[in-house]
Amino acid sequence: MEAVIAVFALLFVLFIGLGAYATVRAVGAAKRGVDRTIAQARRTVEDHTLRAKSFTLTGPAAEIAQLRLTLRTSMRATQDVLHAGAAEDESLKESLSLFGRLSAHGHELDADLRRLESEPDRAELAARVPELRARTERVTRSADSLRRAVRDRARRFGDDDLSALSSQIDIEADALRHWTPAGPAQTPPERTSGEPAPQAITPPSRRPAHPWQKKPRPESTA
Repeated sequence: MEAVIAVFALLFVLFIGLGAYATVRAVGAAKRGVDRTIAQARRTVEDHTLRAKSFTLTGPAAEIAQLRLTLRTSMRATQDVLHAGAAEDESLKESLSLFGRLSAHGHELDADLRRLESEPDRAELAARVPELRARTERVTRSADSLRRAVRDRARRFGDDDLSALSSQIDIEADALRHWTPAGPAQTPPERTSGEPAPQAITPPSRRPAHPWQKKPRPESTA
């Protein structure tokens, strides 16, 4: 009896522990989802703010805002393409590693540009713009080159797969069209009274239906 009680107690503790673990995991997942939503909303608001500054401000201040917007747009687009491609192509791990190093330079550049947004000395701001513009062009050029390469790779693989599939379909189509020519007319074998007539082609009603096929219309009785 004591052994049975011990087993039930152990099972009870185990269920409590599993429930607590599942609760912690669920809370953690919900928190990560909320954090991602907040971060995305913050990025969207900041992008709209930078876009507005690039149109409403003039001179170096407007160019600083435009440089930040260009940098963020290029880096985010490349990141999205890489993460989507890496899910299907393991050879992109090295590309992800390179992009991680490039992102470090991008974050540093974005921080420098953000600090200069509040620079009151317009002469200092104008003096820094050429160097910041050159850095932005170098980072975005590398990001754009990496993004285009990943897209070209995915497109090439898709074209190769489609070409191979088309060749296989052509071979199968030729095989389906190749049938033995009919010989001299022969008297068909006699059938018993209860034997159904053989059918060379499966009637449409017995063929397997596919989701893209329309249902056959009933024949008119008029």
